[in-house]
Amino acid sequence: MASKDAPRAPLPMAGFTPDPNADRELVNIHDYERAAIQKLGPGPLAYYTGGAMDERTLAANREAFQRRMIVPRIMTDVSKLDPSVMVLGRRWPHPLWVTPTALQRLAHPDGELASARAALARGLTFGLSTSASTDMADVAALGGPRWYQVYLLEDPGARRAMIERAIDCGYEALVLTADLQRLGRRERDIRVGFTIPSGVTLPNIAKAAGVPPEEAAQVPFVSTLDWRSLEWIASFGKPVVLKGVLHPEDARRALDHGASAVVVSNHGGRQLDGAIASLDALPGIVEAVGGRAPVLFDGGIRRGTEALLALALGATAVGIGRPVLWGLATAGEQGVGRVLDLLIAELELSMALAGCPDLSAVAKLVVRNHYGQNM
Repeated sequence: MASKDAPRAPLPMAGFTPDPNADRELVNIHDYERAAIQKLGPGPLAYYTGGAMDERTLAANREAFQRRMIVPRIMTDVSKLDPSVMVLGRRWPHPLWVTPTALQRLAHPDGELASARAALARGLTFGLSTSASTDMADVAALGGPRWYQVYLLEDPGARRAMIERAIDCGYEALVLTADLQRLGRRERDIRVGFTIPSGVTLPNIAKAAGVPPEEAAQVPFVSTLDWRSLEWIASFGKPVVLKGVLHPEDARRALDHGASAVVVSNHGGRQLDGAIASLDALPGIVEAVGGRAPVLFDGGIRRGTEALLALALGATAVGIGRPVLWGLATAGEQGVGRVLDLLIAELELSMALAGCPDLSAVAKLVVRNHYGQNM
């Protein structure tokens, strides 16, 4: 008989099945970030991790989650969970999507194809960037729900050609990023002298502009956007998702000028340093939209509990950006898949523990700050 002082094996949690193939050193998104840092070269690392100037907004995106706490509900039947949500006419199995991030082949040779395959396998909508290092047609050939993120090119013909090609490739929505009037001052990039390495190109810009791939990085974007720009994109007949909304009045005007949804985002802290954290901006945007359209969220998600917080504050769904890059750099498609699986599992666990069998219950959760005040 074993001694009563001998250590006991931990009891399994009800409803939780450990993954026998999981790497015990990679158990959460923070672990994947640390692993990616070890694999990425100085240039790609600076490009992916950095923010603008003093990186106040980059830090604020994460800090905003630390100030908020969920007030869970008890005695609720959570034996069955339904985390699905309707977004622009499609039923998403989870309130998560892969937000567009540029130049994914800096992280892994398969780049956007690996990330898109991982998203497809889980039924998640994949966002492809104008500055992707993979041709939009190659991503489209995989099938699955997909959105195309638009930076408007300065040349009108190239601008139209890019959008028409995305529509021909079956992208379901166009995501117009509204906060790139100028490129933010990203000092990590400056310190390491970041440039796009040989062999990594911007094929979607090159094809739209009719230039050789090695010249695509010099193709200029428009230097300003106005509401006519949004109306013009909406005139193509596809839903337009306006990304970069932080002011409630801008959210209202976006819908008035043709947007089908908005994304509360500060570009991952890479543009205006000192801009409000996405999570702090979210409640005001939700109130301004008033249920007229989906309000998506982007900015600092690293845990399923943080996704729950954003959903509780009114987000329809949340975007996953940098964590996808960490998974990609660590283990390609498998790494991206593992990152997405972790976030899905954490979100479902958080829903159960908060007493939320579905997202309508999540929306009724009370969120408070550390001082007990409702937020």
